[in-house]
Parts: sequence; structure tokens; C-alpha cells
Amino acid sequence: MTASFVQRVCILGSTGSVGVSTLDVLARHPQRFEVVALTAHSRIDDLFAQCLQWRPRFAAVSDPQQAQQLRQRLRDAHCATEVLVGAGALCELAAHPDVDTVMAAIVGAAGLGPCLAAARAGKRLLLANKEALVVGGALFMQAVREGGATLLPIDSEHSAIFQCLPEDRAAWDARVAHIVLTASGGPFRTRDPATLASVTPDEACAHPNWVMGRKISVDSATMMNKALEVIEARWLFDLSPDQVRVVIHPQSIVHSMVVCRDNSVLAQLGTPDMRVPIAYGLSFPERIESGASQLDFAGLSALSFEAPDFARYPGLQLAWDTLRGVSGSTTVLNAANEAAVAAFLAGTIRFDQIHSVNARTLESVRIAPDEAATVDGLMQLDARSRQQAVQQVNRLAR
Repeated sequence: MTASFVQRVCILGSTGSVGVSTLDVLARHPQRFEVVALTAHSRIDDLFAQCLQWRPRFAAVSDPQQAQQLRQRLRDAHCATEVLVGAGALCELAAHPDVDTVMAAIVGAAGLGPCLAAARAGKRLLLANKEALVVGGALFMQAVREGGATLLPIDSEHSAIFQCLPEDRAAWDARVAHIVLTASGGPFRTRDPATLASVTPDEACAHPNWVMGRKISVDSATMMNKALEVIEARWLFDLSPDQVRVVIHPQSIVHSMVVCRDNSVLAQLGTPDMRVPIAYGLSFPERIESGASQLDFAGLSALSFEAPDFARYPGLQLAWDTLRGVSGSTTVLNAANEAAVAAFLAGTIRFDQIHSVNARTLESVRIAPDEAATVDGLMQLDARSRQQAVQQVNRLAR
């Protein structure tokens, strides 16, 4: 990419934290980027304001009634943005011929379809939706290869690994022993585990370092977010489960590390600001100003590292268990966790019961032979797993 090339961008999930940060980076480089499409699930007021500011050709929402309301509001504001509706619209926009780059910032398994559409269409795909790989795994990576897409990870940890790996993919096996994903430990790293049953949703969402949506914030508090990142890293970098490791790093300054075969360690450091990996993905292989603060080494407190406590974070072990399990196990885990977190945020189950729902769902769902070999099979498995997880929630809520 050269500075004279205007990148045409579609942001899936533009009203979430990653989407808003993406627009912040784009606003700093108006000569390099054009916003073609914005999508949102339910924050219609926010999407309306974004459309007025950016004047994209397209916007998309999930609900037909909200779509009609948005159309009327945009007409009244003399904004010519065309409003589309439904899951099919997300796939259409992700693969649109007038889109060069897709920021996939939709949370959950709902992002798999549009991510696959972008991959098959050969887009520059900025992947902030880890569930596309957790659910899709081999199928998703096959679509990337066959479509000729450029896949760039946006999670800070995976972006850090990507930046530290050799540019020549063929050199990875010869040089890389394993990777280390860092984790902050969330808001309850030092809290007495006996008190976790009383954790409220607001407490679980109060991350000490990052500003994120509520679902991913809860995942960070349980360390399930890191479990999903272990699964994502396995597929992104074609590693064995044993080559992906985790260390607690409360300061969130070292974003992840690559350990080489000679035991030297390569790390990427920076302030905990999602605009850094977003700017890197948008400009790769160049680098552009992100808006993030510079790291002040003189003002840093000590950087500390510790082994993860699997008794405090039992969900973390499920990453390696499902990767070594029957194909499709990671799909079951993701579906169960989405249902469990939704139940916790709704006040139906306790914080410490999220892991119980996940573990029991994994035990109870039987995966049919070759069920994970097709997208339809994965979606059926996902739906069945959610149903089983809801049953587990209902049993706990009695």
C-alpha cells in the first residue's frame, strides 16, 4: 500500500469500542481512507451520528424496524446513506467490490459469516472478532488462503505476535519455539476467590487497563477471553496447542512475546490502547500515527509477570482441552460461554457459575462425525450448544 492509494473501509460493528477506535484512527488520515460502510447491532443513535459525520454509502442494522427508523432519520437529515438490514447485509458489505478493507469488530459467533465472506472475496481483513477462528478454525483459514485475503490480527496480543514473527512464513518453524500471550488478570487477580460468588456485572466490567464492551470485559474477568485467544493463536499462526502459552502481566505494557529456538525473546510493547494494533492493521506494512500516547519508560513502574492461577481461572484450561478434543469442541465452548455470560449480565446466574455452564455444556454436547467440516454443520453445532447451555443456566437458576 502506498500513501496515494485511498483505502475503502467497511467497519462491521462500528459503534463498539473497536469500531469507535477505528474511526478515530481513520479521522487522523483523511487522505488515506474512505469509509464506505458502517454496521451496528442495536446502537442506532450512535450509528446515526456516525453516518452524519462520515457519510458512508451504506449502513446496516439487524432489525427491520430499526432499519426503517434509521432510513427516515437519515432522509430527514439529508444524508444519502443507503440502509441495509439483516445478517445477509453484513456478508454483502464485507464482500462488496467497492470495499478494500474490512474491520471485523462484531462480537461473538455472529461475526463468522461476514468474516468468511470477506476472506473469500480476498479483502484486507482486520480481525478483531476472535470467535471467527474459535468457531471456524480450519474452515476460516482455508477461506483466507483460497480467497487470497490478507489477514491481519487486531487483538493486541495477536498483533504483537504478528509483529514479532519473521516476515517469511517458511522461517517460522525453524526459528520459533513457542509464543507467550500476556494477560492482565482482569479486575479480580488479587481478590479472594471465596468472594467471587458475589461479583456484580458492573464489577466484572471494570477492567483495570482496557476500555471494552461488557461481554469481552466479563471474559477478561474470567480469563475466558484469554482461552479464546489461545485458540485463535493456534489457528492464526498454525501452531500446536503446546506452542501457545500464557503469562499474567498486570501492567498490560508487554502485549505478547515470541520465544525463539535459541531462547531469545522478541516482544512488542506499548501503552494499552487499541488504536495501536488498529493503525498497524490499516497501514501494514507501513506504520501511521495512531493517536496513542508514547510509552514513557522513565515513568513506568516495575513490570511484573506471574504464572496463571488455574484454580482462580478454571476456564483458561478449557482452551487446551478443546483444542486437543474432537473437532468442533471449540465451537461448543464459545457458544456455551456466550450464553453463560449473557445469563450473568442478566442476573440469572452468579459470576462463579459461568465456568460451570461452560464445562457442563462441553460434557453434554455430542459432536457428530464431520459436523465441523462445513459452515452449516458448525452453525447447527453452535445452535445446539447454545440450547444446551441455556438448559444448564436454567438448572443453576432454580
